[in-house]
Amino acid sequence: MSDNVLIIGAGQAGAQTAIFLRQNHFTGSITVIGDEAYVPYERPPLSKGFLAGDVEIERMSMRPPSFYADKGIDLRLKTAVLHIDRVQKTIGLANGEVLSYGKLVLATGGRVRRMISPGTELPGVHYLRNVDDVLGFRDRLTAGARVVIVGGGYIGLEVAAVAVKRGCKVTVLEMMPLVLNRVVAPEMSRFYEKVHRDAGVDVRTSETVSGFEGKGRLARVRCSDGTAIDADLAVIGIGIVPNVELAVEAGLPVDNGIVVDECARTNDPDIYAAGDCTNHPSRVSGERLRLESVPNALGQGKAAALAIVGAPVPYDEVPWFWSDQYDLKLQMAGISKPGDQVVIRGVVDARKFSACYLRDGVFVACQAVNMAKDFLQSKKLISHRVRPDPSLLADANTPLQAFLPDAAGG
Repeated sequence: MSDNVLIIGAGQAGAQTAIFLRQNHFTGSITVIGDEAYVPYERPPLSKGFLAGDVEIERMSMRPPSFYADKGIDLRLKTAVLHIDRVQKTIGLANGEVLSYGKLVLATGGRVRRMISPGTELPGVHYLRNVDDVLGFRDRLTAGARVVIVGGGYIGLEVAAVAVKRGCKVTVLEMMPLVLNRVVAPEMSRFYEKVHRDAGVDVRTSETVSGFEGKGRLARVRCSDGTAIDADLAVIGIGIVPNVELAVEAGLPVDNGIVVDECARTNDPDIYAAGDCTNHPSRVSGERLRLESVPNALGQGKAAALAIVGAPVPYDEVPWFWSDQYDLKLQMAGISKPGDQVVIRGVVDARKFSACYLRDGVFVACQAVNMAKDFLQSKKLISHRVRPDPSLLADANTPLQAFLPDAAGG
């Protein structure tokens, strides 16, 4: 077992690795290096409670600052890593310092995907990925403010929900025919589009942005069809890009993320990777995945820690996600794909229903709106590759667990 672990990245994956190392009796030195100024924090509230002003940074912290000192974890914030030397087993910092490692964990996460359009540099045009991003525009979400959101994915719709509740005039521009087009069934897309329209959001699909205009500050957003939308503020949410540059330069395998095995190990026996930046095998889906989710970051962080202490346990959790918009909690398990058969349980108009996905008859995913039991029970169906009868599955009065192989025996 190494007595010196360096972790690049102070997000949830990096912090979880350090925490779990100590919980599993690792007594060597641990250094966590992050480029932000804040102790590791939970990111989901950024587009929800933190943006709304209901949750402050202290409540988002994974652990209080004193925890790291008490556990002997050297937390180096506002620090950038420039390169990795796998031969010398060192990393070089932007301040010129060189640190040696016995084991190295890459938890570098991702960064926002930026638009290549005129005017994105104008004051008033924002992205949302970290605390400083939110602090840069949160106070401008005031009654009457004209807010244009580019991207109708989870982040864009969550921002829209907060902004319209604050009294802003909100427009969402989505280039695809449906919001959430890539990740949910059309029935779910249409439901959320209606929810936002009913709340007062102007949702425009199949709309492409050509640029941002204004003299010294954003004044309007120009669409490709020539339409101009007056705007005091624009928020761009078109996805993230994994931070793999350090891994590429170091010669580690990268393919839509840093390639790792089920225990978060790269092909270098002294280097591990965890979180949004990784591409890992999934037994459940039968393919390799790069997941942008908190559960994945935490799970892979634990897997990396266990492998480092010599007690490897494969990370094998059913992928799951969630989104809070208005009074709706959308909870998702599994990965759906275009072409999957969709079975709706419950009543869409009652705002309490689930979309279940079957692929070649196998239950592969569930997206539940205010249906927590369906979400929780669906994980077992996905893991067991259950083949439910679609007509029975559509009956919301039949619990999903009734479809498990051992259900009849109690």
